[in-house]
Amino acid sequence: MKKRRNPWGGLLRGLFLPVLAVVVLLGFTAALDSLDSGRDTENRRQLEEALRRGCTACYAAEGVYPPTLEYLEEHYGIQIDETRYMVDYRVFAENVMPDITVLVQTS
Repeated sequence: MKKRRNPWGGLLRGLFLPVLAVVVLLGFTAALDSLDSGRDTENRRQLEEALRRGCTACYAAEGVYPPTLEYLEEHYGIQIDETRYMVDYRVFAENVMPDITVLVQTS
């Protein structure tokens, strides 16, 4: 006896490969987006840490914390990519560590 071929079998096999390819591409895109987000977070943390180290070095050398963010950039070699990061630098007093917040700017 001959087996009857299921007409849906060929259609399902024909759709399986493209659907699988789309799922793999979506997974790859999600992974890249996650890596990008992690990199931005790490870069933000490193910039904030560099700013704090610069403030500490200024206090150790001069006896006061830097009065402005520009002073840190000019005298202590801090570089800020202002297209990617926004820095909120608030000074309370010369002998109190400034409040430093670094935010990633969205495009």
